[in-house]
Amino acid sequence: MTDGIRDILDRLRAPGDNVVARARRMVEAHVPEERRGPGWDRHWRELEAYLALPGQWPCAEGKENDG
Repeated sequence: MTDGIRDILDRLRAPGDNVVARARRMVEAHVPEERRGPGWDRHWRELEAYLALPGQWPCAEGKENDG
């Protein structure tokens, strides 16, 4: 199995409750692979990782960011 196919299968097996994983699938349905930049996969993995991190975020929902 090629790495590209393995990556796709891993994403499909990702938990459905991860909103970033769902968004990635929707975006990738509209953006052809040849138009995706070199940091495409890393970008999505980082966003998915933010959701997996426990703890309090400094800018909670409904509050403005002072920075």
